[in-house]
Amino acid sequence: MLDAYRDARANDPVLAQADATRLATGEGVPQARAGLLPQIDGSLTLQQANNAQGSGSDTGFNTGANSFLCDGIAAGSGNYTCTGPLAPNGTTSDGGHLRTRSLNATLTQTVFDFSKYANLKAAHSAKDAQDATYQAAAQDLLVRVTAAYFTVLNDEDQLTFAKANEDAFKRQYDQADQQYKVGLSAITNVYQAKAYYENAKTQTIAAQNTLDNDREALRVITGKPVGDLKKLRDDLPMDAPAPNDPQAWVKQALENNPTLQAQQDNVQTAEHNITAARSGHLPTLSASVNYGKSSSWYQDPARLGSERPASTTIGLTLNVPIFSGGYTQSRVRQSIYQRDAANDALELQRRQVIQNTLNYYRSVLAGISQVESGKASVESGQKALEATRAGFEVGTQTFTDVLLAIQTLTQSESSYSQARHQFILNKLLLQQAAGTADFKDIQSINALLQ
Repeated sequence: MLDAYRDARANDPVLAQADATRLATGEGVPQARAGLLPQIDGSLTLQQANNAQGSGSDTGFNTGANSFLCDGIAAGSGNYTCTGPLAPNGTTSDGGHLRTRSLNATLTQTVFDFSKYANLKAAHSAKDAQDATYQAAAQDLLVRVTAAYFTVLNDEDQLTFAKANEDAFKRQYDQADQQYKVGLSAITNVYQAKAYYENAKTQTIAAQNTLDNDREALRVITGKPVGDLKKLRDDLPMDAPAPNDPQAWVKQALENNPTLQAQQDNVQTAEHNITAARSGHLPTLSASVNYGKSSSWYQDPARLGSERPASTTIGLTLNVPIFSGGYTQSRVRQSIYQRDAANDALELQRRQVIQNTLNYYRSVLAGISQVESGKASVESGQKALEATRAGFEVGTQTFTDVLLAIQTLTQSESSYSQARHQFILNKLLLQQAAGTADFKDIQSINALLQ
């Protein structure tokens, strides 16, 4: 069983999915925290304007082929507007390509935004809930492996009993047929024995099919083919639950059951979401620092450009929400409804945990009596079959009595096998309901195999 459990830990897709979900939910914490940390953005822009005509200020004229045609000046200095460089014949030429490069960097820091703090707390609660859900999945894997393993063992027992039942009815059928041929019994015995025998063959086929299906079910969990499995030994310890007090188990379950803890964390998440929604009415304050630098130049024909000195801007931004069309109020109501739903789910889970704990506690106690009674029933059935066969030989028992004795023994053996496996499984289910199932429990179960 330990080998099956190790394979399941490595290959079970249900547990792997729970782990991936846990990790994905955990990423919500750094994402929520990121909103409270500095934000740095940078941009670099390069633009080109074709046939550009420039305007600006300069300290003198250019002369020659690239002289500008300028208006509004009487001397070679001052502010002026140029329509383009002069061609050699004195007319204006194409302004060429004007290229502009801008560099900007911005640092933003949240100073006050209560909703972001509430979202961070909600992310922590959601992470805790998913961690608890993963623990529940890990405990459930213990139960699923044990249940699937014991199901295969029980199926193997049922197949063994079915074959033994078939063989016993086959012997009775052959005996009845021989006695009829020599005139020692009526044809009724032959028909009756054949009916029991054919029915036993059907049960054997069904038992084999069930065994094959349940071996595949175990393979789905472990991810590997199922080989020969060890069986439960005969002398099982018939110990009552410790402590032998159902309310003590209920108290332990309410404190430790991981599924219940996950629901409690979901309620906390919903409470923080309400706070975050209500924070939509509060102002926010953020600080920013911006650094910018730009330059421009002409190409084709090449001329002088300009470069602006770098500038730094520091500021605080206060944002006061006034009216958002009822959006914030709707979010608050929605969050409250979700919190109420989470509370209802928590109460339902709490009741379910109490019910499961008490049910499994009583099942373990009842299982002790069932196993003991089942063992006594098998022993009595064996003796009854031997006595019935002996009585049939001397004429005190009928042929029907022998067939019924065989059938009764098979049913007793089947019930006894089921009770033994279910008793061990119920003890593990009780540990799971109490939230204390771990690897030591499956080690203890494995020690009962031989």
